This record gives sequence, structure tokens and C-alpha cells, in this order.
Amino acid sequence: MDSIIETPIGAIRIREEQGYITELYTTARTCASRTPLAEKAEQQLAEYFSGKRTEFDLPCRPKGTAFQEKVWAALRQIPYAETRSYKDIACAIGSPKACRAVGGAIHRNPILILIPCHRVIGADGSMTGFGAGIPLKETLLTLERNSKPC
Repeated sequence: MDSIIETPIGAIRIREEQGYITELYTTARTCASRTPLAEKAEQQLAEYFSGKRTEFDLPCRPKGTAFQEKVWAALRQIPYAETRSYKDIACAIGSPKACRAVGGAIHRNPILILIPCHRVIGADGSMTGFGAGIPLKETLLTLERNSKPC
């Protein structure tokens, strides 16, 4: 089932199956039904965008290969308002030479924001690839840095 919620970055489509979020991505505004899980996600995303939430309490079940799922689990370990490089993630999953494969898995992350792929940057600190666009990546990182709790 799909739901659309409005956020400060525009409309976000949430796809859920069997009580788990399987995809969350930006989309053009269209009509869609609303579920209790989508409403909970909308509330938590509103809190995130207002700087009041640093962690999410939403059931997620992204679909991917075993390698992709390992990468996505590592992304969820990146603390709020911090960043890691592709090499950092490759090392975290025990595959230090798999930086390109890590980049591919990150590019296929189906759950924007909740699995924080926006927190992965180039080794030199540059803003590198982000499926939803570098401006949105910069917006999310700036939001987190400016509202990080003391």
C-alpha cells in the first residue's frame, strides 16, 4: 500500500507491506490512501524536520541483496548529524576494498532519510552522489548540523 505525506522537502511516497516500510522516496504529489503507519511516519518526519527528532522508531524492511542489506544496516549506525565516507562503510561491513559496491548499494537505498544515505560523503568531504539530488543531501545535512542536540 502506498501513502503520500507532505514534508518541508515536498511530497514523500511511503510504500508499506505487512506493517513495514519498504520504500520512502520523494515524489510528485498524487492522491493516495493513508494508513496508520504512514501517519506515524509523517509525524516522525515532521519532528525530524523541525529538529526535535534524531532517531526514528518505524518498522522498515528494505528489499535488496544480502550485501545491500548489510550496507543499509551500516548506514543506520551513522549517528545523527555525523557523516561517513564510502570507505568507512566498506570497512564497517568487513569489506574494505568494496567502496564502489558500497556506493552502488547506497544508490539503491529504497528508504530515504530513515536509512540515512545522505550521511555518506566523499573521503575528501565532498558532497558525492545522492539519488534525490545533491541539493537535498546538503539540505538534510545542514538541518541535522543546525539542530543537533547538545
